[in-house]
Amino acid sequence: MNNLSYSAIKTIIFYEVKSYFKEFQFNIVAPLISTLLFVFILSTIEKYYTFDNSENSYMNFLVPGMIMSVIFQTSFNHLSEVIITMKQNGSFNDYLISPISRIEIFFSFIVSSIFVCLIVGIINLLCLSIFTEFTHINYFSLIYYLIIAIITFSSLGALTGILSFTWDIQSSVSNFFIVPTSFLSGTFFSIDSLNSEIHFIFKLNPFYHLVSGFRNSFAYGYKNNLYYDLYILIILAFIFLLTLFIFNKGYKVIN
Repeated sequence: MNNLSYSAIKTIIFYEVKSYFKEFQFNIVAPLISTLLFVFILSTIEKYYTFDNSENSYMNFLVPGMIMSVIFQTSFNHLSEVIITMKQNGSFNDYLISPISRIEIFFSFIVSSIFVCLIVGIINLLCLSIFTEFTHINYFSLIYYLIIAIITFSSLGALTGILSFTWDIQSSVSNFFIVPTSFLSGTFFSIDSLNSEIHFIFKLNPFYHLVSGFRNSFAYGYKNNLYYDLYILIILAFIFLLTLFIFNKGYKVIN
């Protein structure tokens, strides 16, 4: 631990966070407006959507799912875009020739993504709360699932960024995996409204349990399933360690 370049790590983290919020009108305001419009439109169908629990409402169900959907996409896009941009303009080489290891670079990227996406998530929660009537929030559970989601999808973003050099691959992964995953993980609907024969598909999806765990942070007295939480952590560990290994090994940094 004494060999860690704390000053370099701190510098990278501050630089990445500052760079992200410097373009706040594109990175925060524009997506937030789109999300608000999306939720506003969906709020018009609330009276047509019913739950077994009459105390809940569709908007209370939808908003946590929308926040997680934003977090999934923001976490992935942030690091994948940062790394690909740096590789294309050659600035990534400056990191490689500096007296700091690839592991420290990767760690700096992940921590900066956690800061960025936590703030984005909190901003979305504050803005979208105008559509809800939450009477209870478990803040520990809320932050826990946000951080797990951020690390998971930031790792996927870093993996995509280090393995690709063009925007075509990044866009393909985003459009054909990240976006469908964020939409089909119980974001807009309860699996109770689907045929029971296909419930197992969602229960095998770790990202569905991420969304459910985050949503349950707003339910009073709800206890999360430890087996599902362990399943999520195993998937996170696999993605994180795989990305760390490839990042440390190095691949296609220079085209």
